[in-house]
Amino acid sequence: MKLKELEKKPWYPGAVAACIGILFFVLLTNFSTVLSAIGSFLGNFRAVFLGIVFAYVLNPVASFFYFKVLKKMKTGQTRWGLAVALAVLSGLLLLLLLLGTLIPQLVQSVATFSENIDSYAASMIKMLENSPLKSFVDAEGLATLSQNALSSITNFVRENSGRILSSAANSGKGIITAVIAAILAVYLLIDKKRVMSGFWRFLRSILPPGKTEEIMDFSLRCHMILMNYLGQTLLDTLIVGLVNALFMIICRMDYVGLVSVVVAVTNLIPNFGPIIGMVIGGFVLLLVNPLHALMFVVFSIALQFVDGYILKPKLFSGTLGVSGLLILVASIVLGNMFGVWGMILSVPIAAILSFVWRDYVMPRREKKRRTASSKKAKEPKGEEEPKDAEKADGKNPSA
Repeated sequence: MKLKELEKKPWYPGAVAACIGILFFVLLTNFSTVLSAIGSFLGNFRAVFLGIVFAYVLNPVASFFYFKVLKKMKTGQTRWGLAVALAVLSGLLLLLLLLGTLIPQLVQSVATFSENIDSYAASMIKMLENSPLKSFVDAEGLATLSQNALSSITNFVRENSGRILSSAANSGKGIITAVIAAILAVYLLIDKKRVMSGFWRFLRSILPPGKTEEIMDFSLRCHMILMNYLGQTLLDTLIVGLVNALFMIICRMDYVGLVSVVVAVTNLIPNFGPIIGMVIGGFVLLLVNPLHALMFVVFSIALQFVDGYILKPKLFSGTLGVSGLLILVASIVLGNMFGVWGMILSVPIAAILSFVWRDYVMPRREKKRRTASSKKAKEPKGEEEPKDAEKADGKNPSA
């Protein structure tokens, strides 16, 4: 029996509804298993997804080299390939600069901490004994903890060596995946025109006329929001990091590069990032010089005030068009769902949701309501319906 014949059966809609209900119930009762299976399946495409992200981030840099730096060259594939090569080289140099700044100072800070842990604990105990928090702190327990800290760390490493090796292996796999994704991103950028034209051609072949153009317009608006947010956020992060480094250099503080990079990176996280950076930087400086830690915390509060109320409004200048309340809600929800990356991307996602609601959902709802109201206004009243029906049939009402 053919499908068209089945659709005519009276029991067909009920059977379809029952099947959908059973499928939905099975999915809900096995939601964790289904989610794990989907995650495992999508994990096979991790390098592909990461490569698309790398290509998307590097595309504006390559476009800058193509239109600004290499503008005297003839337009062609060679010019675009050279622009892609310069973009990739710039990304590698930035990565090497960050690693060259972070790793030596991180190693130095760990070594200094392990060598001077007893003196740090003694100074902290002395400071706590002279503070109002004396009654709340167990000084003897803190001293014993500091004396046994190195042995405790050694025992922890010995007992969890398997987990540590597993984490190291996973980190190695992650590095290999990132390298493969970077190579894939280069190929995607070089063949960008061909890939995009093929993608839009495929959409035109499966969608009704006009829908592809709507999707293109929507994608362009989302792209502009993301590019504006990324560009302005990176510029704000660079300014905050440089100002923080300049302050620490003037005050002759230790670990200028490490703390400034931490402050700059955590500044990418809206609302909560500056607090995290201030706490981490203050703790690192507290182990070396408590006065420097206090100065750093006070300066961080002032810097974040200037950044939040003067610098960011000047940079963003209302281009995202999203309220602070929506950003706060989005950062909390997306942070709980996707962690740090969810919090970082909460601002552009909130902006996209805002313009979708404002420019797509609400106009269609209002248009639908106006159409329904106009139809209702054109409908004849209940008392006049019989007369209109009789006139349409050509009958005389008095007959």
